Amino acid sequence: VQLQASGGGLVESGGSLRLSCAASDRAFRAYIVAWFRQAPGKEREYVSGVDQRGFSTPSAAAVEGRFAVSRDNTKNTVYLRMNNLMPEDTAIYYCAAGASFSTVAATYNHWGPGTLVTVSS
Repeated sequence: VQLQASGGGLVESGGSLRLSCAASDRAFRAYIVAWFRQAPGKEREYVSGVDQRGFSTPSAAAVEGRFAVSRDNTKNTVYLRMNNLMPEDTAIYYCAAGASFSTVAATYNHWGPGTLVTVSS
């Protein structure tokens, strides 16, 4: 399955964005989908995710209470809603699909190209 993340952009601190992860086909519905991010000079880190039924997986402590993931299987799309954005949220955001939940990036074998989120102070 091919993934395409979109919705990134420049936003002021305290603002909101919604990222989308669109899949190429309905096989996507059998996968857990996770969002990861990679800031300049840092390793890729897990953000949050959603299981096949639409239930959220645990979020990273840094985004708990601010970010939420949802999915619409009729549209083969997963969303990452980001509220109260902070400059430290600046990163390239990636969506990934896999058969089981993990916070380890290597576990996921389907990745999209990423979308850049920049939060100004």
